[in-house]
Amino acid sequence: MWSVTRQTQELTPLLALCLLATTVPTIAAEPDFEKQVVPIFQQHCIRCHNDSTKDGGLSLETKQGALAGGENGRILMPGVAEESLLLDYVVGPEPEMPKKGEPLTKTEIETLRNWIKAGAVWPPAVRIQEAQLNDNDWWSFQPLTQPPLPELTDNEQQQVRTPVDAFLLARLRKAGLNYSPPADRRTLIRRVYFDLTGLPPTPAEIEQFVQDSDPRAYEKLVDRLLASPRYGERWARHWLDLVHYADTHGYDKDKLRENAWPYRDYVIRSLNEDRPYAQFIQQQIAGDILNPFSQDGVSATGFIVAGPFDWVGQIEISEKLIEKKITRNLDRDDMVATVMNTTVSLTVQYARCHNHKFDPISQEDYYSLQAVFAGIDRAERSYDPDPETASRRKTLQTFLEQSQSQHQRLDAQIRKRGGGKLERLEAELKRAMNAKQGQGVEYGYHSQVEKSDKTPKWVQLNFKQPVTAEKITLIPAFDNYNNIGAGFGFPKRFRLEVSNTSDFKSATTIADHTQQDYPNPGTSHIQTDAGQKKFQYIRMTATKLAPRSNDFIFALGELQVFAPDGKNLSSQAQVTSLDSIEAAPRWSRQNLIDGKYYQSLEFYTDLSELKQKRDDFLASLSTGEEKKSLQQLSAKIQQLQSNLKKLPDPEKVFAAATDFPAQGNFRPTKGQPRPVHLLSRGSEKAPIREVAASAPNLIDGLPGNFPLRDPDNEGARRVALAHWITSRNNPLTWRSLVNRVWLYHFGKAIVDTPNDFGKMGAQPTHPDLLDYLASRFRDEGQSLKDLHRLILLSTAYQQSSRTNPAGSELDGDNRLLWRMNRRKLEAEAIRDSVLQISGKLDLEMYGPGDRLFVLEKPQHSPHYLYRKYDPATAERHRRSIYRFIVRSVPDPFMESLDCADPSQLTPKRIETLTALQALSLLNDQFMISMSVFFAESLEAQSADLTAQINHAFQTALGRSPEPDELKILQTIGAQHGLKNVCRLILNSNEFIFID
Repeated sequence: MWSVTRQTQELTPLLALCLLATTVPTIAAEPDFEKQVVPIFQQHCIRCHNDSTKDGGLSLETKQGALAGGENGRILMPGVAEESLLLDYVVGPEPEMPKKGEPLTKTEIETLRNWIKAGAVWPPAVRIQEAQLNDNDWWSFQPLTQPPLPELTDNEQQQVRTPVDAFLLARLRKAGLNYSPPADRRTLIRRVYFDLTGLPPTPAEIEQFVQDSDPRAYEKLVDRLLASPRYGERWARHWLDLVHYADTHGYDKDKLRENAWPYRDYVIRSLNEDRPYAQFIQQQIAGDILNPFSQDGVSATGFIVAGPFDWVGQIEISEKLIEKKITRNLDRDDMVATVMNTTVSLTVQYARCHNHKFDPISQEDYYSLQAVFAGIDRAERSYDPDPETASRRKTLQTFLEQSQSQHQRLDAQIRKRGGGKLERLEAELKRAMNAKQGQGVEYGYHSQVEKSDKTPKWVQLNFKQPVTAEKITLIPAFDNYNNIGAGFGFPKRFRLEVSNTSDFKSATTIADHTQQDYPNPGTSHIQTDAGQKKFQYIRMTATKLAPRSNDFIFALGELQVFAPDGKNLSSQAQVTSLDSIEAAPRWSRQNLIDGKYYQSLEFYTDLSELKQKRDDFLASLSTGEEKKSLQQLSAKIQQLQSNLKKLPDPEKVFAAATDFPAQGNFRPTKGQPRPVHLLSRGSEKAPIREVAASAPNLIDGLPGNFPLRDPDNEGARRVALAHWITSRNNPLTWRSLVNRVWLYHFGKAIVDTPNDFGKMGAQPTHPDLLDYLASRFRDEGQSLKDLHRLILLSTAYQQSSRTNPAGSELDGDNRLLWRMNRRKLEAEAIRDSVLQISGKLDLEMYGPGDRLFVLEKPQHSPHYLYRKYDPATAERHRRSIYRFIVRSVPDPFMESLDCADPSQLTPKRIETLTALQALSLLNDQFMISMSVFFAESLEAQSADLTAQINHAFQTALGRSPEPDELKILQTIGAQHGLKNVCRLILNSNEFIFID
């Protein structure tokens, strides 16, 4: 608290400013403010006295704050050091400030004194923030080299199966410990099966392995499991935990993300193919740039956008509001955290509001990483699974754009010749429209504007139940506000479809005008015979938008659907659209069905005649050669469009996107990065300066600055970051990955904070082992499967998990791995094992996620109802990796078993033992249903209860029951039935834990 007061505090702000500008004679040289004064404030003051915390009401972050003073008045008197409270607080044998840390040195005090005497010159642009740490000596930032294998005794050498053992045994010897005996073969095959595939071995597989006398039997088993497609499914789940993948957006509306799954499939496929790790990372950050014509190149970028999406903030909030900037800031924050936490184990997001408190990462470093992703959004984008189709589509689109541009230029030249007469004809058209217009009538529906006329737009009606229609009428919009008149925004090409489902996958087309331009679009009502079709939904899709001066739109005044008795059914329908401009009273989706519109059919007939007159005059302005060129260009455009239509429809994936259909206020960047600013205290209201895309300068020999030819090239920014991360000079990347693999095999990592290799994180228990594995992985092909082999074939991995008194006393947490860790199966492995044991597991791979819930009200805020889903009657039961994952409403059964929270990055799952878990495993409807199926499969093999129990044990646990176990279960089976015996077995510790 600032407690000292002086009479001079009564000085007015005007006098203070005068003093600040006054040159006061001093004995010592005036200190350099930025080089000498700023470091003093950074070291001793700014942590407590900044714009955010303002201890004592004082901020020393800016010149204005320092002059304003604190709760007890002003503390700085420029030119008058003796009257400045600032000095009083920091001098003396027991100074009041700083409250924490070392007091200022005599030199620092004299520097402040001389600075004040000299007028306390403080350039207005200088804002003081906490100093960036320059400590790059932390273990994780050091160069990665391969250490030599430690020297071992002869006895230790006999225990070495892979280099992993050499490092572990040398450390155990120092602690007075040694390995435990090897695990028995039944335990070992179950361990490695669950580790690599997430599924249990069958009784036959266990028996075969137990009886196999081949010395390489275990090695062959490991190779076989690594070659199994089940391996990719198992290990993809680990990766999806890291990136908080889900199939819904999260936040309050938590809408469905229908096409997130291609990214999930990309991860599975990449792991099964053993893609080199650098390529795996590069594709996920910039695959659409590095491999633009490949399926993987586009779908891999689902990595960047796997996290939550703020539907309200992105789509519904206006660009003019500060909330929009905040939304985008937080959106990029998630992208930065996902990429950097996952790939290099750095918590860069902690530098959003200030320099990182523990690691040498500045606030500018953080926002420079945000700038890398400033040109992309989370959205659906199209891609062609077939590379040849992708290349062909790109070529056709390029030629089409060139032809359309040539056509537009020639048309503009011809129109210019029309001079005043053309202007008069068009003015006559407008006068005719304005002469008969009404007032106060809403205009209709209006889409978002587009830069291309090829962007599809649609608007549809939902009658909420099937209706029978006789006639459909499309009434063009009439825009008086812009002095355009009738026909405003009516598309040149369109189709009209009806359907009984909202996705229009089985729609019936009742009017198709998509092959050639509609004559005089919008100058007359369009009536279509509906043929008394019965449907619930009707949709009008514009496939070629109406041109304006600089863009293209789709507008419609009324969409009327008439019943056989002449009643207009539209007035009670619900209107939805791909996007819209809601600008009441003129433009609103609801105006499409309000029954209010301009003019009669006769009026539009008159307009059509006037428009024909204008078009005839336009035709007279062109030469024969120009007409021929226009015709040829039109034919060429039509042929190119036809060829494009013949290509297979592209697929959709939710991924990093620069171009997508606009929706509300959510509009694509078209590849032009949005400006990103360094923000004071992380506030969008306080931008300091724009920053360039770059990475932190943390590693010697790995500069963070990106050598970009075009700094505004969005894709080049991401490519540069991908190469920075995967550089062989970046030790963080390789150490991070190896540490994660170790964690998943042993249950504990070498570095116990997998997402944080900074000073807030843990230090490695075996640094030489970590560096050996990381350097070998980096330099010898970056094969994850080779890394698995190296670990799984070690003696350390094959140990028993049984404890012993000596080990427990010297290393109770087993950090030195004197035994194997006993681990609990994850929720997915438990569910998948239950499915396999019950005979219901469907091994079909890939494709959209399976919804283990009933979906209600999907249009607004979806309801995900797990209690209404019946697993007993489900069509199929695929592996849990293919579940449709909801962020806001997780599956209660899976959540009770410690499933990862898809709203958070999960580097390491929590492992709990609760009563709720036991109750879920016993009473959840899934477990009850699968127990019934399990019992039925046992009964189909034998009618004898003892034989059934024996087979149940072999199937679920890989062994026969002990006599006392058999006796207890025979009693339960006789009294309560075989299905309840199955429930008990599936709820046993032996089933859900792996030794």
